[in-house]
Amino acid sequence: TDDGYPIETTDTFLPFYTKDAIGRKQNDLISTDLGSRDERYIIGVSTMSGCPVRCKFCATGTMKKCRNLTVDEIVEQVLFILRKHPDIDPTKAKEFKINYTRMGESFLNIENVRKAIEIITEMYPNTHHYVSTIGIKGADYSWIKGNITLQVSLHSLRDEKRNWLIPFKHKVTIEELGQIRTESNLKTTINMTLVEEDDFDIEELKKYFDPNKFFVKLSPINKNCVSES
Repeated sequence: TDDGYPIETTDTFLPFYTKDAIGRKQNDLISTDLGSRDERYIIGVSTMSGCPVRCKFCATGTMKKCRNLTVDEIVEQVLFILRKHPDIDPTKAKEFKINYTRMGESFLNIENVRKAIEIITEMYPNTHHYVSTIGIKGADYSWIKGNITLQVSLHSLRDEKRNWLIPFKHKVTIEELGQIRTESNLKTTINMTLVEEDDFDIEELKKYFDPNKFFVKLSPINKNCVSES
């Protein structure tokens, strides 16, 4: 940014068949053909520079400075990537998705995130917005509907362990996460970055999360100076 705050933005694409991981009962690539941005085109944006949550496996929390990004700074990340591919029309992609999953906790900057979603949707009406959160206390999810989908960070099925992994006091409990309801076209995603094998138990998961309302995504740990310590 102009005042020296770094922003992380990602540019990703996948073959369209990977969207049907549930129907296929696996998410493996079936060939060396990796598809193109005309299929599943995904841009990951930051909502903050730095992050005050400081998850135990994320290096973002080591940054000394942290601030919310402005509406323009969030939207500009999308435009920055699109300018690199002038031959691609995202409105013609089979899926065009913006993941608000890079640096920052979206619901600590939610007014700017919501405004950015409105602007991007106006420019690219077919956009699917994917908003990530740890579950901030008092958060309003009533606006999560249609092509906007929520992802909640779980990471452990024990509150004590989860509190250690996500050392941010103003978040809801695991039971309260399971009570979240939205009007999205898609189920709410539960994101689990498994630190230990006993962090995952499908029967325990079902106690809190209705499988008709939630979809489970298992994420690998990207090794960094924090996760390895």
